[in-house]
Amino acid sequence: MVIEFLKFKVAPETRDNYLQQDAAIWTTALAKYPGFLGKEVWINPHDPTEVTFIIRWATKEQWFAIPLEDLATIEQKFSQAVGNTYELIESKEYQIW
Repeated sequence: MVIEFLKFKVAPETRDNYLQQDAAIWTTALAKYPGFLGKEVWINPHDPTEVTFIIRWATKEQWFAIPLEDLATIEQKFSQAVGNTYELIESKEYQIW
C-alpha cells in the first residue's frame, strides 16, 4: 500500500465548503479508479487553515495509472467550485511496510 499525503492551506471562512466540494468532486472521482482504498481528512485543531488528506492506494502503479487528462479535468471542476481559496503546501508519498 502507498499513501498520498497532501497538505493544503485553506481560507478558514471557506473551509467547510472546500471540504464538501472535495468530497463531492475529488473523492467521488478517485473512488472510480482501481487501487483507490480510501481517504482521510485531517483538520489541525491548532491551525484552522491547515487541511491534510491521507489517500490510500493499493499500489503506486494504480495511483499513477490515472490519466493526467482526467486529473486536469477533475482539478478544473474543483477549482470552479471553490475558487482561489486554497494552496497546496506539501505533497509526499509514503509506503506502508
